[in-house]
Amino acid sequence: MKLINTLKQGLQQLKIDLPISSQTQILDYLKLLEKWNKVYNLTAINDIEQMLPKHVFDSLAILPYIRGQRILDVGTGAGLPGLLLAIANPNGQYVLLDSNAKKIRFINQAIIELKIKNATAICIRTEDLKPEEFNTVISRAYANIHLFYTHTVKFIDKNGCLLAMKGMYPEAEITTMKQLPVNIMTTTLQIPQLSAQRHLIEITLK
Repeated sequence: MKLINTLKQGLQQLKIDLPISSQTQILDYLKLLEKWNKVYNLTAINDIEQMLPKHVFDSLAILPYIRGQRILDVGTGAGLPGLLLAIANPNGQYVLLDSNAKKIRFINQAIIELKIKNATAICIRTEDLKPEEFNTVISRAYANIHLFYTHTVKFIDKNGCLLAMKGMYPEAEITTMKQLPVNIMTTTLQIPQLSAQRHLIEITLK
């Protein structure tokens, strides 16, 4: 009961209105992640209560910045943020990439068990994926923004965007982007129950 209340409070703070069925899917995802984590070490966070702010609210905070209906999540890990965004945004079609086979196995199991119809997981390195167009490409795990741009710019359509999820403001990384034909917008995100800094870097083509 405590978990569902914490989830509801966080969603209210994020101004995200989800049906009970989607909220249940999110909690079921966390339970599955906790179970698999004991064997496969998918995430450093083992406690479900900590997963809510650090995984769920952090992932869902970027929902208002998603463009279009075709979304690519590169380096998705255990499905973060892509799988949670797919639950919250059933009209979007999500492709989740990771080169770690055990993490993709977990995501595929979650897709089956939670009956998520709008997400596909692929075990491949980002740079090996054949070019196809997406409206939004997301990264929560790329080491730096320039590398993220280099590996994924081929995937966005002319009106699309790259979304890089970061902790502290990545001033040095943004400086390396100055010579590129892109527009960069930075948003400071307020994550419920999380005091750590979070920033979203939105990159669009000039």
